[in-house]
Amino acid sequence: MGLTRLALRFALKKPKIDSFSRFLFIGPHPDDIEIGAGATAAKLASMGKKICFLICMDGRFGDACADRLPEYRELLAKKESSGPEERGNALAEIRRKESLKSAEMLGVSDVRFLNLRDGGQYDQAEMLRGIAKTVSDFRPDIIFAPDPLSRSESHKDHLETGACAREIACFAPYPGIMAGYGAENPADVQAIAYYMTARPNAFVKTSGLLPLQLRSVFACHLSQYPEGSQEAKDIALYLTLRAHDFGLRSFHRTAEGFRMLTKTEMHCLPEAGE
Repeated sequence: MGLTRLALRFALKKPKIDSFSRFLFIGPHPDDIEIGAGATAAKLASMGKKICFLICMDGRFGDACADRLPEYRELLAKKESSGPEERGNALAEIRRKESLKSAEMLGVSDVRFLNLRDGGQYDQAEMLRGIAKTVSDFRPDIIFAPDPLSRSESHKDHLETGACAREIACFAPYPGIMAGYGAENPADVQAIAYYMTARPNAFVKTSGLLPLQLRSVFACHLSQYPEGSQEAKDIALYLTLRAHDFGLRSFHRTAEGFRMLTKTEMHCLPEAGE
């Protein structure tokens, strides 16, 4: 470890995530927040913190498993045709309901949607404006988003969401810049915490919350993870192993890990990203 990085570690003490009061969780699609940080959201909600979920894409093209869902087939049967547009609209409607149900299970009632089409079929500027307006209105202390610098992540929606979130997190305190995004007010964002990261540097103890997180995914997002499906089993195993791995790293039974950058670290401190 270089001297600069060592100095930063001791000079810039990171506050604990749960020491903040207001938390904005940004998800590319319905189910991503729950998979990436569902146990943390549930813990913060139980502590009485103010929490908002912002879901950027409507999930209309994530239909690989949807045909197995009776509700989806029933919606399509009521439509005059079952072309790509009708299928997408039906799935987007279901996934919105699934998101609300899942958030409620985690104790979160403030859920907002940008309703962008997934699969990269949107204008990045529109996503930036939507995130900026939500940050302006909700005024979070900390923003959660997917890690846009993950080496293995190949989904454009995840990468774009993380990139847009960090851009707004950096510029949120500046009224003139936020106005350029169409946001009325600045917001004193103190940090960004990347979930779905391989380089966590901050952990949240989630002992006892893993079962709730799993239910929020697999009992609610049935259009993506049909009951008993291999997809559900694979993700459940991954989440369980990850919770225990992060727990061992932070000396807890289970935990969630995040790549957290404070307001100072977001700008001109490249060592903070190493």
